Amino acid sequence: MNTFLKNKGNCRSLRVYRVAKIIYDITYLFTRRFLNPHDRTTDQMVQAARSGKQNIVEGSKAATTSMETQIKLTNVAKASLQELLEDYEDYLRVRDLSIWDKNSAKALQTREFCATHLDDAYYRQAVKVRSDETVANIAIILIHQADVLLQGLINRQQSDFLAEGGIREQMSQARRQWRSSHSGSSGSTQSSQSAPSARQGSLTLAGTAPAAPNAPAASVSEQSPSAVSARSAPSARQGSLTLADSAPSNKPNNPK
Repeated sequence: MNTFLKNKGNCRSLRVYRVAKIIYDITYLFTRRFLNPHDRTTDQMVQAARSGKQNIVEGSKAATTSMETQIKLTNVAKASLQELLEDYEDYLRVRDLSIWDKNSAKALQTREFCATHLDDAYYRQAVKVRSDETVANIAIILIHQADVLLQGLINRQQSDFLAEGGIREQMSQARRQWRSSHSGSSGSTQSSQSAPSARQGSLTLAGTAPAAPNAPAASVSEQSPSAVSARSAPSARQGSLTLADSAPSNKPNNPK
């Protein structure tokens, strides 16, 4: 059976989803430790982190019927994490805390660790005992890694769209394939049902053929061909008598 609705919703195995999940957990704990829970920034940071994760999920699910929606939502996830990155950098800058240089020892060590460890439970425990500067810089490094992964995911989705087309193209193609595969079988079935057998054809022809003039009527269904021929054909004697009776006489009429 041809199908165009392919299940593409298994995003939890993607590395980018697991990184986005860690970023959300860190942000949730960071805002509750170091920000006022009534501060509007707290809610904005948590929502941005949530959007980064949730739009990966929603985009993956939407891919079943709309690759366009998938690409848009993946890009929304990317933009949300960039917004969150700005919030972390603002937090460090206005408090005169350090934003680690990407080539510093701390940054290199943290970047290497984050690239090989995706256990969200470990990060939840680690950020509870570290300073706000350290936690914010860990989040910044993870956001940069997620950004690279999301861009790679968008590039792959673009390639899939070019290769497979959108849902309307897939539906049209599947419909054409279905009609092509079913038209041949239905045509042969219809032909076999309408074509008469050899015996049926001969009976029909024999039954509809006009009878010869002056020939006795015969029933095809009740008499065999040999019987019909024997009964309807005149004998030699009968033929001569008929000809003699019907032929004009050559003798002159004798007057009485």
